[in-house]
Amino acid sequence: MRTPLLTSLLALSVGVAPLFAADTPTVAKPEAAKAAPVAKKATYIVAPTEADVAYGVHPKQVMHFWKAESNKPTPLIFYIHGGGWNAGDRTGANGMLTAALKAGVSVVSIEYRFIKEATADGVVPPVKGPMLDCARALQFVRNKAKEWNIDKARIGATGGSAGACTSLWLAFHDDLADPKSADPIARESTRLLCAAVDAPQTSLDPQQMRDWTPNSSYGAHAFGIVGDGKKKISSFQAFVDAREKIMPWIKEYSPYELVSSDDPPVGLFFNTKPNLGQVEKDATHTANFGVKLKEHCDELKVPCELVYPGAPDVQHRSSLAFLLAKLVGESKK
Repeated sequence: MRTPLLTSLLALSVGVAPLFAADTPTVAKPEAAKAAPVAKKATYIVAPTEADVAYGVHPKQVMHFWKAESNKPTPLIFYIHGGGWNAGDRTGANGMLTAALKAGVSVVSIEYRFIKEATADGVVPPVKGPMLDCARALQFVRNKAKEWNIDKARIGATGGSAGACTSLWLAFHDDLADPKSADPIARESTRLLCAAVDAPQTSLDPQQMRDWTPNSSYGAHAFGIVGDGKKKISSFQAFVDAREKIMPWIKEYSPYELVSSDDPPVGLFFNTKPNLGQVEKDATHTANFGVKLKEHCDELKVPCELVYPGAPDVQHRSSLAFLLAKLVGESKK
């Protein structure tokens, strides 16, 4: 965890990115929120107990909730979909619903603003939009704990790719609760019991990414950085060139930068073996991200399980198995 950036840093100019004059507030009073219509018809294995619940005023700030039957408050899986903060939707939670509910674990799956929508709202840097939306959604869920029969102390986050990156950001970030806020939702904690994620980007530092995987090309959009076609400068090279100027942003939004010894256990799951320092077929989802974060977590004594084909000491075969083990103490699956 690290202390959040001072407000003044959010106006930092980087010289190579579209610049935004102001940061539109990302939260709204709960009474002002209205449920947004479903963007498209989706089929779920289990119908949501509560559908399209609004946690903010933007049409994307909505969630589905599945309630596990129990006489006692249940653990909760907090699902954040992937898609590079540019695509995807909450239907990705489909694959875990049956097993989670059977185990007595409730599920929330959320929508959030994409980079382009955060940009339109004037959020600086753009990645702050989706990340703080997810934090707000987590606070909203905790505020609903009594009504939805949720144990506030047993919430684990999960997701893939960008959803995995955001889950780790929540796991490692200082608590964003504001105990003095007049808004009861803002007073709720954003801390997690655990996180288990698939193919996460564990760093948003372009130099780190390039050192770990030479053909890295991901992340410039998170900070509003674009290339220069006339000078044949790619977005990622512009990202590297701007690194020192935007380092305060990197330190605030890169999960790797936020790890500290009091953070919860995390599980990192990849479909390919690591190949540090080598060109990767899919550099955006390489297990190199997992190797380097695990090294960092081990140094700080933060429990971290890294799973990939042929990995040693595997305790849980999937992110869902990890979550269920941590949330309800189930045996290895």
